[in-house]
Amino acid sequence: MVGVTRPVRVVVLALVASIGLVVVLGIALVRFGGIAGSDSALGLAVEPAPSTAGAPAARTTDVSRSGSRAGVDPAWVARTATAAGIPAPALRAYADAELTLRVEEQACHLRWNTLAGIGWIESQHGTIGGRTMEANGRSSRPILGPALDGSGGNAAIRSTPDSATWHDDRVWEHAVGPLQFLASTWARWGVDGDGDGTADPRDLDDAALAAGRYLCADGRDLATDSGWNAAVHSYNHDQAYVANVAAAANTYAGRTR
Repeated sequence: MVGVTRPVRVVVLALVASIGLVVVLGIALVRFGGIAGSDSALGLAVEPAPSTAGAPAARTTDVSRSGSRAGVDPAWVARTATAAGIPAPALRAYADAELTLRVEEQACHLRWNTLAGIGWIESQHGTIGGRTMEANGRSSRPILGPALDGSGGNAAIRSTPDSATWHDDRVWEHAVGPLQFLASTWARWGVDGDGDGTADPRDLDDAALAAGRYLCADGRDLATDSGWNAAVHSYNHDQAYVANVAAAANTYAGRTR
């Protein structure tokens, strides 16, 4: 189990005053929201995020399986979503991804609260900007990252006909959805996580499973500190980001034990 043998230093999620995008290994992730101070939604203490290697790994928390062949127990979702402070459709997506990867990647040991930590940083579980997460796993309004036109420190990436189907910009690329995938990355990692016949990065059920597979790539074992940190660092090559995800994931684990 990750981090259960020693205390994990809690760090505050840094306030991001404007939308910024980092493209890492073909995946685009936008830190939309932010949490600042002790009034933050997660209630984290105010400490600076470390800027060096060795960020704390997330403590793990488990998920209960229903009696059916697949899918997470709805009663567990309702109970745990309330305790964690996560919209129930988002928690369902993270937990279903965990269950799927228990079978697909048995040595990975991904837990739902790691995905939840990423989901909070990227889009507040699809609720950024007053949006709501709907029962079908989609935000009430589409979530788009800024145009990757080379301004504001962003890369300059031209749109393609395929990617424009996601964001309607035929000139510049955008990351899309609650976990902020680029179309080129989605072409490799995209998956129909909820079995509705469409693999769509705007659907958190799909995006959560795709992100889980990305984290588990290259044989990583997220039950180890080194494996967990390497996985999240591969998602965004920024050590403060890794620490912030750990803080959020550990907060969710603490709330739901």
